[in-house]
Amino acid sequence: MTILSALARAYDRLPDAPPFGYSSEKIGVVVGLNEDGSVAGVTDWREGEGRRAWPRPMLVPQPVKRTAGIAPNFLWDKTSYVLGVTAGEGRRTADEHRAFVERHLADLGESDDPGLRAFLSFLTTWSPERFQASPWQDDMKDRNVVFALESDRRANIFLHDRPAARALWERLSSRQSGREQICLVCGEPGAVARLHPSIKGVRGAQSSGAALVSFNLDAFTSYGHEQGDNAPVSEAAAFAYATALNRFLERDSGHRIQIGDASTVFWADASEAGAAEAAETMFPALFDTVDEEREADEKIGARRIRERLERIRKGVPLEEAEPDLGKVRFHVLGLAPNAARLSIRFFHSGSFGELMRHHQQFVSDMRVEPPPRDPFPPLWRYLRETAVLGKGENVTPNLAGEWMRSILSGTHYPLTLLSSVLTRIRADGEINALRAGILKALLIRNFKSREAPVALDPTNRNKGYLLGRLFAVYEHIQIAALGSKVNATIKDKFYGSASAQPRKVFHLLEGGSANHLSKVGKQKPGYKVVLEKQVGAIMELMSPGADPFPASLSAEDQALFGLGYHHQRNEFFKKPAEAASPGETSA
Repeated sequence: MTILSALARAYDRLPDAPPFGYSSEKIGVVVGLNEDGSVAGVTDWREGEGRRAWPRPMLVPQPVKRTAGIAPNFLWDKTSYVLGVTAGEGRRTADEHRAFVERHLADLGESDDPGLRAFLSFLTTWSPERFQASPWQDDMKDRNVVFALESDRRANIFLHDRPAARALWERLSSRQSGREQICLVCGEPGAVARLHPSIKGVRGAQSSGAALVSFNLDAFTSYGHEQGDNAPVSEAAAFAYATALNRFLERDSGHRIQIGDASTVFWADASEAGAAEAAETMFPALFDTVDEEREADEKIGARRIRERLERIRKGVPLEEAEPDLGKVRFHVLGLAPNAARLSIRFFHSGSFGELMRHHQQFVSDMRVEPPPRDPFPPLWRYLRETAVLGKGENVTPNLAGEWMRSILSGTHYPLTLLSSVLTRIRADGEINALRAGILKALLIRNFKSREAPVALDPTNRNKGYLLGRLFAVYEHIQIAALGSKVNATIKDKFYGSASAQPRKVFHLLEGGSANHLSKVGKQKPGYKVVLEKQVGAIMELMSPGADPFPASLSAEDQALFGLGYHHQRNEFFKKPAEAASPGETSA
């Protein structure tokens, strides 16, 4: 199923879907009119107070597609069009207001509806200078404005809700439609949408909206077709998919999460609405944090989600944990800004059961001992480990989308993930459970490595893993000799070189380690013997007769180096009863 057809079907599931030709827009001002066109009152339509106030959504006639030209909406618009005032420079405000007036004089000139006649009277008598007087306020500039007869406003009936306005809007919409063709989305004949509606809510994209489908260059055209004729999608189908996607992208829709630079939306198809809602509730918790700091009822719901997810993450099949969800068809779409358009980072469509199996495999791939503080960190937490200074805005472009796509589909992880993690480790010398988990996951899935254990494996003979363990032992010997408050350890100075070009560093580390062991022997002779045995046990596993310190290590062996270092270093922090005995393999 294509993206557009899946979204068009989702439109039918929206509980309060706007009818064809209408859109939910953020309205900030309602102007009440007397029947003679004079202003009866101006109402601030925002919710909240002060700086926290925000416009409220309202169903209005669908807005026009604006690019660089001037195009007024029907019966509503921002103040530069409706009133001829703006908070900015307003170089073309007068032209915008003139276009708004001229459109409505042409569209409403023959109407005998009292509300529409009052609106025409208002437009013909209004001048922008009147905005300076009461009841107009300066902070109303650039908000969206709608109108109502004052007698109807108290009942929240606006001009665009009046039967005459609805009938007129339907005629105007049909007049603007293109010729009929077979729609590529629904397969039915219908008027082709020349321009598709704008998509709003994608982080980083234009606030006025961006295009998911557009043909505005000659290179995009085919056989001389213009705009939407290149790929015929009916007006109804374009309206349906855009309405559903805009609804999913709303901040509190419950259908979106942020994965790096990709605004990610998700939805389910199911004959049983309950199963679809359950799948949609569970999915965001797989990749984001479940917020339990809420009201009592929501907190109980969040706790239940966490409990259900823990069973699944521990390997319980979805068919056993949630038998009704396995066959629910589920869609995940990642969008990122690209100038005035949107880039599709990934799109996954399949059964929810298949998706959960892929997530279980991801959790298994990332499992490492000792684990991170949060046993199931959200994906954004892993992504920050690949970024400079650990900041989300520094995550490599496309990395989040590529990784998310591989998780959803169960395919290889992007190799840019490996290079990003290795670069960060060499730069800051930090190897924590999150980074070690990423390295292990890459080794298992991309390199099919059987030498990437969950916990310390004292029998592992991989050269990179052994050198990582040896480096951790040398560091521990240094700390044992000089104390834990040493300004910089060998990790801070030599980790990057040791993991990439061992021969240049390890002979130097051998000599330094001998001096440190001598100092440890003067203070703790028994402990010196223990450390010497650890070094000897690692060296014995090296290939006999070969140089234990190769000139360079491949990216795969560098990942094993980091994993071996992490396992061996944390082994020193274990209590004696918890440490693995020699010859014991950790699974």
